[in-house]
Amino acid sequence: MPEARRYRCHVGLGANLGDPVATLRAVLEDLAALPLTRLVAASDLYRNPPVGPAGQPDYVNGVAVLDTALSALALLDRLQDLETARGRVRTGPRWGPRTLDLDLLLYQDLRCRHPRLSLPHPRMAERPFVLVPLAELAPGLHIPGRGRVGDLAGSRLPPGYRRLGPGAAVRPAPVA
Repeated sequence: MPEARRYRCHVGLGANLGDPVATLRAVLEDLAALPLTRLVAASDLYRNPPVGPAGQPDYVNGVAVLDTALSALALLDRLQDLETARGRVRTGPRWGPRTLDLDLLLYQDLRCRHPRLSLPHPRMAERPFVLVPLAELAPGLHIPGRGRVGDLAGSRLPPGYRRLGPGAAVRPAPVA
């Protein structure tokens, strides 16, 4: 039987409750263990100011690159399962504090508008907390209708951002 086709996916990682660095490092292991999925690369982690309601702790963010044979919606389901397993509660203010946030940013070159999923992620090109770690891994990646990730991210860390170091204990090979 031939091997299933795999799709290159980019997943945004974020957390600002509990121990966000430990949570994101652990979730990278969880992503690597997903069925029909391989963790290709993980960015460094970055501490940055929150977007959303005032008074919440800084976020820790990063990006993971996966190759998967799961469909986009099946991958989204697995990401949401991981969020729930790590205590994510989907009530409260939009962009409020959370134990874990996993956003499917890109699924190969798929463009879709579904009630549960929009690809490419509609706000990723406006968010330094996505662009900075994504540019570390794939600066030449093109966001449809927006431009190259490296150009959108710029060459310097935005004010309030601090590189914390590798997300994965054993770092996968960088993405071309």
